[in-house]
Amino acid sequence: MTVSLDIYLGDNLSVLSQFAAGMFDLIYVDPPFNTGKAQSRLRTRTVRDADGDRTGFQGRRYRTEAVGSQAFADNFDDFLAFLAPRLEQAHRLLAPRGSFLCHLDYREVHYVKVLLDDIFGRDGFMNEIVWAYDYGARSKRRWSAKHDTIVWYVKDPKRYTFRFEEMDRIPYMAPGLVTKEKAARGKTPTDVWWHTIVPTNGKERTGYPTQKPLGILNRIVGVHSNPGDTVLDFFAGSGTTGEAAARSGRSAVLIDSNPEAVKIMSERLAFAEPRVYGV
Repeated sequence: MTVSLDIYLGDNLSVLSQFAAGMFDLIYVDPPFNTGKAQSRLRTRTVRDADGDRTGFQGRRYRTEAVGSQAFADNFDDFLAFLAPRLEQAHRLLAPRGSFLCHLDYREVHYVKVLLDDIFGRDGFMNEIVWAYDYGARSKRRWSAKHDTIVWYVKDPKRYTFRFEEMDRIPYMAPGLVTKEKAARGKTPTDVWWHTIVPTNGKERTGYPTQKPLGILNRIVGVHSNPGDTVLDFFAGSGTTGEAAARSGRSAVLIDSNPEAVKIMSERLAFAEPRVYGV
């Protein structure tokens, strides 16, 4: 099975218009959340130094060095006007049995769902998936927001890819209430996914401000596409979708307008020998 990985630097609307209708079996996007502020992340590393500013294992001294940073503006006067033509392209590009998943948070997801109902038809809506995590600061003035929302649409609600048997299984919360065999096998996930964010010091961390966990994308790619399919992510960021696709035998097309994002994903996905355009 021959798979490919293409990375495009450029405005996604311009790049999307170049592709033929129906050529993507799965489209996942994680667009800007319209938080009203700049998203930034400083990348650092620790180096052994007898005169360093911190103490580590067995009293060894280390210093912290900045090795780079990424940032992008996340503020739109008319978010839907920006997103709508891109979502319309997603519908055009989706294969007849394909799935489209859009990842947002509480700020815009309800507006975008109404827009997607119009583009895909209300019958095309399949699920609202809640990704819940437990990390970060706590509010003292309201319930702390610790989840994102992924809305799933299909082109044809009677024919679409959903590989139930490929779901990763998760532990029962009350294993004593089921047989030992069931407890050992685990259960299939529901529409609420408990998964940690990308660990700050984990190997998975690229330093990109809004990087999503590989575990989330592995589940999406594994269930909503088949080996040999082609996956599209036109807000590709750190390239998590590309890694999930490449490591599971899918081709992928990744698009981002940020040169730093393209640099990060090119390095991250070097194992798949990506073709990079627009740089």
